[in-house]
Amino acid sequence: MNHDIADSTVYGWVSSSYSQTNGGECVEWAPEHAVATGEYLVRDSKTPNGPHLTLTGDAFAGLVEFARQATV
Repeated sequence: MNHDIADSTVYGWVSSSYSQTNGGECVEWAPEHAVATGEYLVRDSKTPNGPHLTLTGDAFAGLVEFARQATV
């Protein structure tokens, strides 16, 4: 089955807890897809039909740690 990557019902995109609430910088990821495949999909919520990143578990953990340590 081939699904459009932007299809929220298939991939279950959710906003990161590290995203800002003002709508300016919002990152989404697809946890259901990660559980099913081991691939961590990340995208910009402002362009849901645009490109996305496909990360390994280690790379995703690094991204989360980077966001955790970043100062705004």
